[in-house]
Formats: sequence, structure tokens, C-alpha cells
Amino acid sequence: MIRKIVQIDETRCNGCGLCVPSCAEGAIQIIDGKAKLVADVYCDGLGACLGHCPEGAISVIEREADDFDQHAADTHVARLKNRQPPAPAAHGGCPGGAAQSLLNVLPAAGPVAAPSQSPEGAADAPSGLINWPVQLHLVPPQAPYLRDAELLLVADCVPFAYADFHRRFLHGEPVVIGCPKLDDGRAYVEKLAAILVHSSIRKLSVFRMEVPCCGGLMRIAQAARSMAGSDIPLDEVVISIHGQLLDPAAAR
Repeated sequence: MIRKIVQIDETRCNGCGLCVPSCAEGAIQIIDGKAKLVADVYCDGLGACLGHCPEGAISVIEREADDFDQHAADTHVARLKNRQPPAPAAHGGCPGGAAQSLLNVLPAAGPVAAPSQSPEGAADAPSGLINWPVQLHLVPPQAPYLRDAELLLVADCVPFAYADFHRRFLHGEPVVIGCPKLDDGRAYVEKLAAILVHSSIRKLSVFRMEVPCCGGLMRIAQAARSMAGSDIPLDEVVISIHGQLLDPAAAR
């Protein structure tokens, strides 16, 4: 039959994932870094996702499509909500994935000390990292190092572009990293919301690159804060691809 249905222009989509939580039927998912309509039967064609796309990549068109099936959509949403990552094996899991605080192996709290020189003359600055793992997908929402912390949500590329990242920004607070373009934005929203709910985060600072697709990280943070019913302060720090801090006033 011919009916109204969502269409996504993948050439304009930057994979931010903001449309995903706005679709109550779960018809849109981020796949291979792009928003995609996963099945016609899940889309009611009403376009609730339209106003949530910052790139204007979503429209409602009329084309031949399977009828919208509310029961199938409800079942699909329930399956998404109940989807859980596999529990870590007691002895067979990766040892490097275990949550741990690194505070006991770092220098005293405070800014990272100025780099010393190794015999070869290379900088040998201590790490400012206080937690492991750092990938947002792997961080337990109730990890002890998150409790009452000021959390840094950092795009993967930021520490590579900004050479002074450890000394300038890691001051005894936990950090989680992710890529809003390549990773599952919905999963990030849910994980971050769980962290905000369970760990009483006092402040969330988002560090992202200047490129447009990286702006999705801030939208993920905003969506997670809304999902968690939280009103904690939310800051944004933007780094240029040349390694410059674009708005020093916004930095911690």
C-alpha cells in the first residue's frame, strides 16, 4: 500500500543518534554510523523524529510500504529495552575489563606535575587517569570511582588532538570516552543516564572535537540528563582539529 513513512537522507545524517530516543516505536537505529529505518512495520509515519534531527536528514514521504504494526513495534521496543550485555564471566572474561580505581597508583591529588625528562630527553609526564575502563560501553554505572564525581565525557579523538589534555583537564575526576558518529548513540544515552541515576554525578563536562558529527556527544549528554531526570551542570569544551581550545572560558 502507499502510505506516509519516514525517509532518512544518509548523505546528510551525521550519526548523532538524537532521532533514536525520539522514536517511541524503535523504528530508527544507528547502524554503521548512520540512522536507518530498521523496518517499515515499526514506523507509524507521524514524524515524531523530524524535529530532533539537527541536519534535517529526516523527512516523511509517501511510498509503497508495509502497514504499520503497533503490536510488532511494541514487541520490538520491549526487546530493545530488555537487551542486556552479557554478564562478565567470573574467570573467563577479559581481566583488562574489570572496573578499577587508579588513584592508589597516581601521585597526590591535584594537577598533573610538569613533565620530567627521561635520559633520552623525551617528556615523561605521569598519567592523570584515575579509572579503568574508560570506554563508556564498559563502565559500570555504579563503579565506586563515579560516586559524587565530576564526570568527563570525552570524544575519542580529543586526547590525541589536544596535547595537554592530561595536565589541563584530568584533576582527579573520572573520564569516559566514546564516538558519537561510529558508536550506538541510544546505548550511550541509556548508559550515561544510568550513571547519572546511580552515582550522584555532580557535574558533567563534555569534551568534543569541532567537527559537526562530534556535536552528537553533547546531544547524547543532554538526552541522558533528561532521561535521568537530572539538572546537574553540563559544560561543553570544543577542541579544534589543530589542537586548539576554541573557547577557553568554557574549560574547567
